[in-house]
Amino acid sequence: MLGAIAGDVIGSVYEFAPHRSVDFPLLGPASTFTDDTVLTCAVAHAILEDGDYGAALRSFGRRYRGRGYGGMFRRWLADPALGPYGSFGNGSAMRVGPVGLAFDSAERVLQEAARSAAPTHDHPEGVRGAQAVALAVFLAAHDADAQEIRREVEARCGYRLDRPVDDIRPSYGFDVTCQGSVPESIRCFLESRDFEHAVRLAVSLGGDADTMACIAGSIAEPFHGGLPAGLEAEIRQRLTPELVQLTDRFQERFGPRR
Repeated sequence: MLGAIAGDVIGSVYEFAPHRSVDFPLLGPASTFTDDTVLTCAVAHAILEDGDYGAALRSFGRRYRGRGYGGMFRRWLADPALGPYGSFGNGSAMRVGPVGLAFDSAERVLQEAARSAAPTHDHPEGVRGAQAVALAVFLAAHDADAQEIRREVEARCGYRLDRPVDDIRPSYGFDVTCQGSVPESIRCFLESRDFEHAVRLAVSLGGDADTMACIAGSIAEPFHGGLPAGLEAEIRQRLTPELVQLTDRFQERFGPRR
């Protein structure tokens, strides 16, 4: 779970300042958590408590205002009567990492990923994006190698993951849809040498940097055996006490299996 949060924090300063290289300062004074972290923690909270994803998303979103939520999501937060709004944005994929860590079969993970998307992102592409990321996290946490993860995500979710990052980068632009950012984010993980490299590759595409790094980081953390200790300490310092406590609770219950 900290992998998703770290990716978000690292990518936060590059979301609207594209950087098309893996060579950049990993953290700086302005590096902070955004809606990606808040809603990842909301999903984790729902898993730990009552399974009500919609209630947790609303509760956390209202407590942590001004963290970069999309316009429709802000409307959804403000109106308790507003149901899912057919989104295929990558918000469903950025927050789903905890699902891949908490459940014990690929089928259950796919089911829960769809449930976590449903309160807002009920478009088939919004659901597919969440399922692809959750499945990749699940497989990474259960000792699958990169090629197996690629094969399973391609087969079950229908994404093509064969395009190298170096081929994507020159023409890639800012894209907040699942179909336009989730496959690219997973590809960054597939080419990574370690956790930091996965996040750097995601930022280097010059797109929706915090969300893409969040997605790549959520898969890279269990696959590469966690975050470097120094980086983890830096990330934890940038969170509120509530988010640190929640992350620790989740890690204690659903920690790495490697």
